[in-house]
Amino acid sequence: MRKSRYPKEQMHRIRYTKLTPQQIGEKLSAAAAGPTSVSEYSDGLAGKSLRIVTDDGPSLSYAFAGKNRLTVTEGTGQAVESGYGALTLKQATLFSHMVPGTQKGYHVVIDQATNLATVFEVWFSGYRDNREVQRQIYYGYVETAGKEAPKVRHGITNRVEGKGFHWVQDTGIETLEFYPSVLSSSFVDLTRFGGELTFCGPSDFIKVDDNLYVYSRVECEFSGTMTLYVLDLLSVRQVGVRLGFDEQDALEYYMFNGTGEITGQLATFERFGDHGEKIVMGNRPPTTGKGERPVYRPLLTNPPMTEAEVHAAVTKHTELFRASNPMAGNKMPESGALVGKEFTLRFDDGGPVWNYRFDSPEKLRWRRDGEKTWHEEAYRAFEPAEDVLMFSHIHTGSRPNESVAIVVDLANALTTCVHGKLGTEYMGNEVSQKIFFGIVEMEGLVAPRYNRHQHTDELVGHAVTWNYSGGLTSMHVYSSPHSSSWTIFLESGAGGLQWSSPCQYVKLRDDLYLFSWVEEACNGHQGTIVYNRRTMHDCGFGYGVGKDGLHLNAIGAHARNAGYFDVKKYYGPKLT
Repeated sequence: MRKSRYPKEQMHRIRYTKLTPQQIGEKLSAAAAGPTSVSEYSDGLAGKSLRIVTDDGPSLSYAFAGKNRLTVTEGTGQAVESGYGALTLKQATLFSHMVPGTQKGYHVVIDQATNLATVFEVWFSGYRDNREVQRQIYYGYVETAGKEAPKVRHGITNRVEGKGFHWVQDTGIETLEFYPSVLSSSFVDLTRFGGELTFCGPSDFIKVDDNLYVYSRVECEFSGTMTLYVLDLLSVRQVGVRLGFDEQDALEYYMFNGTGEITGQLATFERFGDHGEKIVMGNRPPTTGKGERPVYRPLLTNPPMTEAEVHAAVTKHTELFRASNPMAGNKMPESGALVGKEFTLRFDDGGPVWNYRFDSPEKLRWRRDGEKTWHEEAYRAFEPAEDVLMFSHIHTGSRPNESVAIVVDLANALTTCVHGKLGTEYMGNEVSQKIFFGIVEMEGLVAPRYNRHQHTDELVGHAVTWNYSGGLTSMHVYSSPHSSSWTIFLESGAGGLQWSSPCQYVKLRDDLYLFSWVEEACNGHQGTIVYNRRTMHDCGFGYGVGKDGLHLNAIGAHARNAGYFDVKKYYGPKLT
């Protein structure tokens, strides 16, 4: 990646430039010629004139001189000439253009069968990150002389909620995309950035008819780029437009055709008869300003901390195993099965060797092998399967603070440890973690020489809802071998705000898995659970630090299967 003279910031560890409005204006000068396209543009609008009337928005009068030049008049303003591009999918025409001399433009979808239109006004430099594309949606129609205005409109919908797609554009870009929400979507770009991580972005889902839909997302807290397309569920085709700046700060303004495959359909949880024509955000204030939308911006609410700030917060307040915890309303019963036991955990490949003694259901002693002094810690333990115990504690006095979440399988003398430590190269309040595999040495057990717990991809593609307490429910989508996303449900049962993170999956036994994630570029917290697919219950621990101090608390929820995306075949090293 080239060096930039502009200051850089991190978005999911991909560096981007904090462009100024002047820099954006300079880069947008090329957009006056219209978007580029690999495929031939449609000439269906060439030679035509039309006027689009929108509800509570602008009227737009267009004269299309050819298939790449138009003149647009906004309301009673002056006519402006611009380049444009148009693509057609069945009866839907998508065209896009910028307004020369400004940082705004329009993406317009017209249903030729009904003359209904959906208009996306888009612009830069409308947010603290100038490169983030803003959008305002207007619904309307193409005016027809002698005819009354239609009474219906396109509108938001939940009819594509839960779908997953594999898309290949004519540009060569290949993506996996997931719609577990009516507010957000997640995607894995298989072409860029190694295709390993899942990213989320606020999204719009608009119904044209039962088969045709408009989808858009903006990569907020990432590149700021907008992707919009019309998709047809019957042929699984798309026509779309991408607008923004790539990681090299080059303008991306192009249109594309794509072909796809539906990879799966998740269950949806709204009441029957709710088609998603209105989104109720509950106690969140309504979005009323132009371009406003529900967006998860975790680094604004959880600003990065320095190592010194983290140490001061840990020293000021450390909270272990809080009794009242909304993430543990449905936790498993705490177990005393370890009380009176002594064992040594020996981890492979130069990993730690620890001696343990369990004095009570809440107090243990541990030491490094060969160390004379025992360290006393508070702990909690759960029994997620027969003869399998999970426990967790911190290493008091460590700087940076460390924690362990450990599984011991006393039937097979196997152990797995998720070792967490506060601080990464990016944030002092972000947990770094490493997983160790090893054996349990204990009187009466014969430790195996070769057998171990191991990483797995068996959960990849699955979606599971987790009800922690009362109305606190989220859905995990295990979308790639190295990442996942979670969606918090709205009161209606629709999927709401969403975020993603790197994660690790470990198989402990048939139907018993360890899943651990770090909320990277977010609050930095670590979550580690053991998930029993027979009982559809989990147990685990959340570990992290904020301005209010250090926390290590239990996690527990009841699970429901929500569906499956057939995506594993798209991952792995590629032949060249």
